Amino acid sequence: MSDLSELQVRLGYTFQNVELLRLALTHPSIAHEAGTHIQTNQRLEFLGDAVLQLILTRALYDKFPDYGEGPLTKARATLVNRRRLAEHGRTVGLQDHLIVSRGEEQTGGRQRPSAIADAFEAVVGALFMDGGLEAAKSFVLSEFAQFVSEVAALPSIDNPKGELQELLQATSAEAPQYQLLNASGPDHDRFFECSVIHGGVELGRGTGKSKKEAESNAALAAYQKLQAVNAASGS
Repeated sequence: MSDLSELQVRLGYTFQNVELLRLALTHPSIAHEAGTHIQTNQRLEFLGDAVLQLILTRALYDKFPDYGEGPLTKARATLVNRRRLAEHGRTVGLQDHLIVSRGEEQTGGRQRPSAIADAFEAVVGALFMDGGLEAAKSFVLSEFAQFVSEVAALPSIDNPKGELQELLQATSAEAPQYQLLNASGPDHDRFFECSVIHGGVELGRGTGKSKKEAESNAALAAYQKLQAVNAASGS
């Protein structure tokens, strides 16, 4: 059985209890194949998921002081999707140390992205259990530093009109109104311009190939403007 010393070097951390790391690498297929109750990495994965979310949430919170819950949630989701976690797991070589059943080995389970992603979360959980939050934080921020820094702009808002209405409803029950300002061009190549108005004040304008797109872009412009104003006023 491997002593996991090479993996610990790649993780940048030496475990006081190396059995925690071994447990983090133990795939559920081991228990299924044995037909008995054997501990696997599922509980550590559960814990690691929460620890990972906490650490990255704080990193994004500090990096983007002007953004609200919605955009921050979307940014975090891009960092912790299963594909990306599997990539991080491969970077440190988790696939070479996974403890899988014979059947899982034969079907290529060691290289399965879901297995590597789960093991990555479990390793974060093991780091937390062995060395506390600081040990987990040191590893996670080292792994994700480049990705967090590359989030130059938070993901675009999927539903600008809904986000704008939610933002406005914090201070007013009145719904925003959209007004078509201009429509031009031939039928096959139309161009629309719309504005969004709230409380008799125009909050933003947007253009698009359809009225719906123009309204959406107007809402996005208004949302970004209001967020900037709120940030500047400290609210």
